[in-house]
Amino acid sequence: MQAKHVMVSPVKTGNGEMSVRELAVILTENRISALPIVDQANKVIGIVSEGDLIRRAEIGTEKHRSWWLSLFTSNWQLAQEYAKSHANKAKDVMTTDVICVTPDTPLSEIARLFERHGIKRVPVLDNGKLAGIVTRGNLVQAIASAPLKEQRPLGDEQIRQKIQKGLEEETWANPLLVNVTVHDGVVDVWGIVRTDAERNAVRVAIENISGVQAVNDNLALEPVPGWI
Repeated sequence: MQAKHVMVSPVKTGNGEMSVRELAVILTENRISALPIVDQANKVIGIVSEGDLIRRAEIGTEKHRSWWLSLFTSNWQLAQEYAKSHANKAKDVMTTDVICVTPDTPLSEIARLFERHGIKRVPVLDNGKLAGIVTRGNLVQAIASAPLKEQRPLGDEQIRQKIQKGLEEETWANPLLVNVTVHDGVVDVWGIVRTDAERNAVRVAIENISGVQAVNDNLALEPVPGWI
């Protein structure tokens, strides 16, 4: 799936001259957590999120440092924090380094951007102009609405072969140390794993195979070198 399949469109937007109070009203009334800021050509010049508005002088949440801690804070940072907490216009509080995607960007790439940059949303640009927005919530909605895959239940030997092949394809697994037996869809897994995370991943991989009725985990953790 791509951004165009899950994005919200049209998008509520603001402009750089909008007041901070107006921004807060739009966010509150529309129950959204961020507002793209666009110019007259509908090109994104910034974005204002709830995070940009939590340190504000009018509600007494601006940062207050002790005099000695201020000595270790750069003048640039102190000035930036002051401007952000006291400014009255969107252009002075918005985040200007906005990560954007195109309508054809795969959801896997969007998920990677969310994780790498610690962000919760990305504007979608079509020919440089705002066309929509994709949030973390939209990815969750995509999971909820995804059609269930119909799979033909496999026989015991087919299940065993698929488990072995699947583990061979995973870099986290050591299939040479894992063995499985299958009887009436019940899988017994034996062997050694390096961590509890690997044990859990082996179980998940097996449970995802059509025809598996249950998994009996007989795996043991690899001994730590030096232990008696």
